[in-house]
Amino acid sequence: MIRSLCGTLAAAGPEGALVEVGGVGLLVHVSAHTLDALPPAGTTVRLETHLVVREDALDLYGFAGPAERELFEAFIGVSGVGPRLALSLCGLDRPAALRGAIAAGDARRLQRAPGVGKRTAERLVLELRDRLGAVGGDPRADGLAPVAAAAGPAAEAHEAMLALGYAPDEAAHALAGAPDGLDAAALVRHGLARMRRA
Repeated sequence: MIRSLCGTLAAAGPEGALVEVGGVGLLVHVSAHTLDALPPAGTTVRLETHLVVREDALDLYGFAGPAERELFEAFIGVSGVGPRLALSLCGLDRPAALRGAIAAGDARRLQRAPGVGKRTAERLVLELRDRLGAVGGDPRADGLAPVAAAAGPAAEAHEAMLALGYAPDEAAHALAGAPDGLDAAALVRHGLARMRRA
């Protein structure tokens, strides 16, 4: 499971964010709130992610923070709610506000999401009310602070290795001993070559 990724934001629009990681462009579907929190194109972005595996596709969904990802995962756990509908629900409001609405039994608020009818909204409230509850306080817990940038090429390369499926200790080992001054893409190539030789 790909739980996060870090790379260069190439573009962002209605289809999602195009993030380049180690020379590979990944299309990441994002909610309206995460889209608003993205940095300008050409800068480094880090997203929490959820990978949906289907017979004919691998779809990656990205979030500005863990609170929104957890809400998305709760939504898709409800019968009849798929990833696209869950993403639409996440885009209605901040994660804390949506949790509060569910805790208060406010199904009408959930009906504002395109494709969510009365029955689906009521089912969401019924199934998630006790599990989610309201959360408070820190706006960063909402996952709506501007999406954080990585701390340089080494951190970006490490995140790329994680996104490619390597464990944290494997990624660190693979990137060790790289020449100074390499950019993230070159560091990833170095790491992959080292892992092939191992």
